[in-house]
Amino acid sequence: AISLIQSLFSEFGCGIVAADTGIVFSNRGSAFTLTPGHPAALAPHTRPPHTLIPAFVTKDGRPFLSFGVMGGDHQAQGHTQVLVNIIDFGMNVQAAGQAARVTHGPSGVQVESAVPPDVRQALSGRGHTVFEASGGFGGYQGIQFGESGVLHGGSDVRKDGLAIGY
Repeated sequence: AISLIQSLFSEFGCGIVAADTGIVFSNRGSAFTLTPGHPAALAPHTRPPHTLIPAFVTKDGRPFLSFGVMGGDHQAQGHTQVLVNIIDFGMNVQAAGQAARVTHGPSGVQVESAVPPDVRQALSGRGHTVFEASGGFGGYQGIQFGESGVLHGGSDVRKDGLAIGY
């Protein structure tokens, strides 16, 4: 099983195409900084920070879920929300990815429109700045390994992509 996230980092990567291949190079290198001593400083033998985190989950030593949530700083938060939806709330692989998401950032907690008012109020009551936003909640695809080798796929309605298996 493979969990793969292909990303150029921005719409056209770095704008350089490899000869006649049509392959566009990414521009993940833009995450470097020129500040000496910074963990992301441009220097020999270093790599730029990035958020690509395709995931694979096992259960009882067997494949359980291959998935990923794209979307910059939201990725780790999105991964956690999908896992909680599947493992703790018992959602299927499609419902887990379609469920409303939240993401925490410098401006506070962004919520999608489907997050209920009582949840928003509870977050505000805990001192969070809560605001509704669109976009920035990633894009998810996943394959759950079911009983008898049946594969169950889920693909996010927020953006393009697909879950594929055989």
